[in-house]
Amino acid sequence: MSLKRKLSLYESYVVREEHPPDAAEDVSAGQEGKNRSGSAALPAEAAPAGPKRREIPYLREWEAAGVRPYFSGDGYCLIRETSFPLDRQRGRYRFSDFFAAMAAWQEVSFDHPLSGKGYRPEQLFFFDIETTGLTTGAGNTIFLLGYAFFSGDRLILRQHFLPEPGQEIPLYESFLKSVDYRLLVTYNGKAFDWPQVKTQHALIREHLPKLPKFGHFDLYHGSRRLWKHRLDSVRLTDVERDVLGIEREEDVPGHLAPMIYYDFLETKRPEGILKIMEHNEKDILTLVPLYTHLSFQLLDLDPRQTDAEKLAAGRWYASLKESERAVRLLEEAAFDAKDETDLYELSLQYKRLGEYGKAMEIWEYLADEGGGKHKVLAAIEAAKYLEHQKKDAKAALALCRRIASELAGGGLDSEKFREDLARRILRLEKKAAKQVP
Repeated sequence: MSLKRKLSLYESYVVREEHPPDAAEDVSAGQEGKNRSGSAALPAEAAPAGPKRREIPYLREWEAAGVRPYFSGDGYCLIRETSFPLDRQRGRYRFSDFFAAMAAWQEVSFDHPLSGKGYRPEQLFFFDIETTGLTTGAGNTIFLLGYAFFSGDRLILRQHFLPEPGQEIPLYESFLKSVDYRLLVTYNGKAFDWPQVKTQHALIREHLPKLPKFGHFDLYHGSRRLWKHRLDSVRLTDVERDVLGIEREEDVPGHLAPMIYYDFLETKRPEGILKIMEHNEKDILTLVPLYTHLSFQLLDLDPRQTDAEKLAAGRWYASLKESERAVRLLEEAAFDAKDETDLYELSLQYKRLGEYGKAMEIWEYLADEGGGKHKVLAAIEAAKYLEHQKKDAKAALALCRRIASELAGGGLDSEKFREDLARRILRLEKKAAKQVP
């Protein structure tokens, strides 16, 4: 996107100050209560205790949007809380479907990096941040910490906002008081979000509680595994649109968030930041149906699952050496697709399970009908089976000679394969000569 286009978009979200901010009215503990969404009231710390007062620009506008101040010492941050019923639809799924995914994980005997086995739904913590840049260094600032969690029959979403530099202690203090979960769920959070939090926390750690230790489900990596060949991009907005069926309307582009924040620091008007909060909310809410959908793909529970998704999930299990699960997914789609890569991978999973007859059927097919490297790899595997399992060195030798002849005719330009076959043929010739006719 050109700089001119970015600036044009930015201008549409900037609210210029037309009058100075009103001084905030007195804030007291009596302001606690339910926000506009009807969710549970914020903790008592969200309002000052005792006689403490502080002027907050545009407090009425913040409160009208469900945002309340949190005070700590002489500083403060702002907290927004909202909640959603479990029957709320987001794309293909309701939030309640997440519970079905978690229940299904409890029934499996295999392992997976996204397995929810052993966890309760309320122990997962869906997390996303907004920053002034895309690097993870100390020069970058987190100005919004957002997260969601299940509580009773609601999905609760909270956002902690940094109203100005120097208020990081209230920001992180209020956040860390709310964190009591076992699993962090993010989108590219292993590489960006959580390292960023750790960097920022380290600068003021003597004033704050320690960061908790989480398990971590990074759904970005799962999305790449399943859909990188189908989608041009696996950005969260692309995945939610093309996979989950979620269409965003009137959403602030994420790359404009830093400029809008800097504009806020000058004007103190909340309108632009409230739009960023809505963007952050959408990102967080998408993590719930995305984890649900990924789970249904991996557990073979989606009746609309495509062959390509089955194959991708099967390859993932194969890379984890979860052969039984890999076979179940791969064999449902690999034979129909006639994809040599997936057929060869399926044969290796059969081999790992000791099902040599099924593996041999694939090796023979690829050796006869295949092309490229999988033809040679399958022939070598078949030769190993004939030599070591069937004790038939002559049959193994005949197969290797045939494939070597095809390579010599230009079937595959690979010196490594030629050398491997040459060594194998030499050894099999000696072994076959010793066999009784």
